[in-house]
Amino acid sequence: VSPWDIALCATGTAVAGENALVLAVLFYTPSLRAPMFLLIGSLALADLLAGLGLVANFAVRYLLRPPSEAAELAAAGLLLAAFSASVCSLLAITVDRYLSLYNALTYHSERTLGFTCAMVLLMWLLCLGVGLLPLLGWNCLRDQSSCSILRPVTKDNAAVLAVTFLLLFALMMQLYLQICKIAFRHAQQIAVQHQFIATAQAGSTRKGLSTLSLILGTFALCWIPFAIYSLVADSSYPAVYTYSLALPATCNSLINPIIYAFRNPDIQKSLWLACCGCIPSTFSSRPRTSSDV
Repeated sequence: VSPWDIALCATGTAVAGENALVLAVLFYTPSLRAPMFLLIGSLALADLLAGLGLVANFAVRYLLRPPSEAAELAAAGLLLAAFSASVCSLLAITVDRYLSLYNALTYHSERTLGFTCAMVLLMWLLCLGVGLLPLLGWNCLRDQSSCSILRPVTKDNAAVLAVTFLLLFALMMQLYLQICKIAFRHAQQIAVQHQFIATAQAGSTRKGLSTLSLILGTFALCWIPFAIYSLVADSSYPAVYTYSLALPATCNSLINPIIYAFRNPDIQKSLWLACCGCIPSTFSSRPRTSSDV
C-alpha cells in the first residue's frame, strides 16, 4: 500500500468529518437559513463528498477484489463532481460577497433564499454532469497511453478541466480585487461621516486585506501548482510528483471550513452552544460590516 494513498485516505476522512460538523451546525440551527449560509452549506457538502471520494478511491484501489472498472470510474466521477462543486461554491460565495457590497441597498430583496436555492441546484446539476463524464466515455481505460495524471481521465480532458479551473480562479481574483476596492471606499466614507481617527480606518482596511490574502493565498497555494502540472504532465511522469501536488489540493477542503465557516460569528455561537451550552462572555457580538469583507 502506497504511503501517499494512505495519506490521501486519512486526509479524506478528516475532510469528511470536519465538513460534516459544519453541515450539522447549519442543519440544526434555525437562525442559519440566510442565502450566505446556504452557500457555505453547499461548500461543506461538496468538501464532504470530496473527502468520501478520497476514501472510496482508496477502497476501490486496495480493498475491492476483483478490481472493477465501473467502481473505478464511479469513484473518479465522485471526485470530479465533488471538487468541481467545491470550486464552484467558492466562486458563488465570492460573487455573493461582491453583490452584497456592490448592491448593498437592494441585495437582501434581490438575493432571496428561493433564488439562491435555484442557483445552487443549477450549479450542482452542472457539477454532477461533470462527474458523469468518466462513465460516459471521458476515460482512458481502453487506451492507457492517453491517460493523464488524473487517471482514468484523458490528457485532453484533464487539460480542459485545468484551463477551466485557472479561468475560474482568475475570475475569483478579479472579484476579490473589486471587493477590496469597494470595502476600502466604504471604510473611507464611514471614517469621514463619524470623524474616526485614521488608525481606525487603517485597522479596518488591514483586516479586510488580510482576509482577502488568506482566501486567495490559500486557494492559490493549494490548487494552482496541481492545475498547472495537469496541463504539462501525463501518466509517464513519476507518480510521486502527482501525489505531492494532489495532497495539498485536497487539503484545501480541510481548510475551507476554517476560513468560511468556523470564522463566522453566528456559526461560532452555535458551536459554543452545542459544545458547552453557553457563549463566552468575551465573545464579540459586533455585527460584521462591509469593511470586514
